[in-house]
Amino acid sequence: MQLVIVESPTKAKTIQKFLGVKYKIRSSYGHVRDLPKNKLGVDVDKNFEPSYIIPVKAKKVIAELKKDAKAADEVILATDEDREGESISWHLAEALKLENPKRIVFHEITKTAIEEALANPREIDMALVNAQQARRVLDRIVGYKLSPFLWKKINKGLSAGRVQSVAVRLVVEKEEEIKNFVAVEYWTVEATLRPQITNNKSQITNEFIAQLTEKDGEAIDKLEIKNRAQADEILRGLENAEYKIEKITKKETHKNPLPPFTTSTLQQAGSNKFGYSAKMTMSLAQKLYEEGHITYHRTDSLNLSQMSLQMARDFITKSFGKEYSSGFKAYKAGKGAQEAHEAIRPTHAEHSPESLKGQLEGPKLKIYTLIWQRFLASQMVPAVFDSTAIEISAGSYGFGANGQMLKFDGFLKVYPMKFSENDLPALEEKEVLDLARITSAQHFTEPPARYNEASLIKALEKHGIGRPSTYAPTLSTIQDRNYIIKNEQKRFAPTEMGTIVTDMLVKNFPQIVDIEFTAKMEKELDEVAEGKDSWQKTIGDFYGPFAKNLKEKYDEIPKEDLTVKTDKKCPKCGKDMVDKMGRFGRFYACTGFPECKHTESIVKTTVSGPAITLDIDCPKCAQGLPAGRQGKMAAKKTRRGKIFYACDQYPTCDMATWDKPINEFCPTCKSILVQTIKGLVKCSSKECDFKKE
Repeated sequence: MQLVIVESPTKAKTIQKFLGVKYKIRSSYGHVRDLPKNKLGVDVDKNFEPSYIIPVKAKKVIAELKKDAKAADEVILATDEDREGESISWHLAEALKLENPKRIVFHEITKTAIEEALANPREIDMALVNAQQARRVLDRIVGYKLSPFLWKKINKGLSAGRVQSVAVRLVVEKEEEIKNFVAVEYWTVEATLRPQITNNKSQITNEFIAQLTEKDGEAIDKLEIKNRAQADEILRGLENAEYKIEKITKKETHKNPLPPFTTSTLQQAGSNKFGYSAKMTMSLAQKLYEEGHITYHRTDSLNLSQMSLQMARDFITKSFGKEYSSGFKAYKAGKGAQEAHEAIRPTHAEHSPESLKGQLEGPKLKIYTLIWQRFLASQMVPAVFDSTAIEISAGSYGFGANGQMLKFDGFLKVYPMKFSENDLPALEEKEVLDLARITSAQHFTEPPARYNEASLIKALEKHGIGRPSTYAPTLSTIQDRNYIIKNEQKRFAPTEMGTIVTDMLVKNFPQIVDIEFTAKMEKELDEVAEGKDSWQKTIGDFYGPFAKNLKEKYDEIPKEDLTVKTDKKCPKCGKDMVDKMGRFGRFYACTGFPECKHTESIVKTTVSGPAITLDIDCPKCAQGLPAGRQGKMAAKKTRRGKIFYACDQYPTCDMATWDKPINEFCPTCKSILVQTIKGLVKCSSKECDFKKE
């Protein structure tokens, strides 16, 4: 019997369908060894030697796998094909004490791919393992060394991270740009024109709009017309002008298809099209991969296998016609992409979303549809438009009008995209036009847009911060730690604490939050993965200056005083109360602490009034606080205006949720039920997936 070990039970179940009784497929249920949670777990004096432990939840799994391995003729490690997957295989080999285990990798879970992988086993790639080990140790050192500094200098419960702190900095700096933005007024002028009515033309005429583009032969800058007075002066100069067509340019223009998805672009598309978080998109993609529907979903490569290219061409030709196929089209990935991997694509082109509706549904079907459409579109011809550009003279001024009509849909047949069509009337050069009306409009320049999930991931990728596997957890972490929040438009804004921590890190640990330095570290980890450098040297080069700076800052930097005096008196002991900053926001605390532990939540009045207490008992403090001190849920607003729901006994109770609680409890786990903006009633616990139909 041959034992094949993978990470997940779903993956094991899919592979078992392809292999016979000679193979036994088992799951490790994720990582089987890790650094300890309660201490650093890295000996910085012994060449950064990590102390790995087997977590309690993995001990039973390891015991069962040891029995299976002992009974097997051969053990084959078939974890994912990236650095993390390679690391899991190595940890399995170490924990199970395997000698020379076989390692197989595959881009997709199909019968052909599995059989090919089994026919070409290899050894564990220690360069990939060391790159992952370096990342884990580096992140542990930064987190465990820097977080206590923040506890001492700012507040307890804070954390810092090599990638997460840079992501927060991007959001903080964007907010600063918005804060400093000064809107600039500008005006535009447009003429509504039509062909002159003559005996040769129909009485029914087609109007079209032309934009003012020139004055005295010089292009007019967007911000050149600064106010109404300037706009009115232009209008007066155009009242009696003759509008004549000077030039008509007609040509075919092409709109090219986008390349197939990488991890980053799939997360961006999931966010833009469906409003899904990066975490949700990756969870759905992982299920699709493990069930054998798509190729591996953590990739920055745009490569496509020859087999998949042929598969796409055959399907496109058969389904839409030969004229829709572009042949074999290759795409070039960004610098540093792991070209050995493939882009994300369906495992079978003929498995259209329509044909899988019995197997896939809801969000999972939506993500599969995106992947299927994008892959096929990438191998189709461009969409073709008939485009017309018209130049019009009006005295000393010039106007321009553009028309566009779809001539051939090409890839748009399977991958719909927004585009505008503007059909201009039949016109000729030197033709004089009638002016229907001329108008001016006031505008103001717009401030920079806040990041949303898609644009923040795009910014991280652009700057070389993190890798495909880190984008989703990074965004989840900085939201969970209350450093950034989403407003009602699903845009990110920094919290007060996020800004304070970022300012502290920028001033005192500039390298940790320096975009270029963090990107440079990613490149160095890539070099470790390629076997070009030692992982211990990479860590050592970073740790020396970091540790020296940290020691100096402990002595130099005073504790941030975030306390604000108030005229409020403690109802229990009569002493003054102060406005303090806690991990979850501000609250009132008695200055008589620790003798008097009285605290109160701060209910701040906003544009829409004070927080509104709901007639709903807080489920958390009802379990832990004595009668008389148990709170009610209240609707509150963040400092950025987003509504959330929290216990009115904060900070004694830190119960909080973005969704509105209702007076019902989950039949599965007894947590309170909440209602989302879209009206869905679900359990408030992240660990419970109960939804009320």
